[in-house]
Amino acid sequence: MVKIGVLSLQGSVEEHLAMLKRLPEVEGLPVKNKQALETVDGIILPGGESTAIGKLLQIFSLKEPLQKRIAEGMPVWGTCAGMILLAKHIVGEEACLGTMDITVRRNSFGRQIDSFSVTAPVEGIGIIPLVFIRAPWAESADSPEVQVLCKVKGHIVAARQRNMLATAYHPELTENTAMHRYFAAMCRQTQGAI
Repeated sequence: MVKIGVLSLQGSVEEHLAMLKRLPEVEGLPVKNKQALETVDGIILPGGESTAIGKLLQIFSLKEPLQKRIAEGMPVWGTCAGMILLAKHIVGEEACLGTMDITVRRNSFGRQIDSFSVTAPVEGIGIIPLVFIRAPWAESADSPEVQVLCKVKGHIVAARQRNMLATAYHPELTENTAMHRYFAAMCRQTQGAI
């Protein structure tokens, strides 16, 4: 059984936990403190408001423990706001966790009313539905280690660097579990090794 946490400070927490529940041999757990963080094999940073989540990480004393576990190789997947949290560089503002070698522009696809869905191929996964809500994109992959997994409208919307996965879209708002299965496989590969 692989234990996957969902950072439960703000955002689409319940939706990710519901998706994880659909996967065999996966236990989804809410993570609100350092003790819970220490029990999981990987963690999802959900979509929501990245500035609010960043502040809550400080308030709940989770920022440094999370950075440490990621540096030690724990798989992490940032969706939408989570992608912003992971980025080493954010256009026009300071980084939060700053663990992934990408430069991100927040709300780059527009405001809430500009939300949209497409289907597109994601490397290693296949063609899946992608839901964008006030979504960022990665302006650039800033290291040869960063593997671009998907582009939409010419912009990077999914990337992976070692144990870090970032998507600008919300797989938890679709019926398709492919991205969650992909992340669960990442967690299984490192389970017991970190």
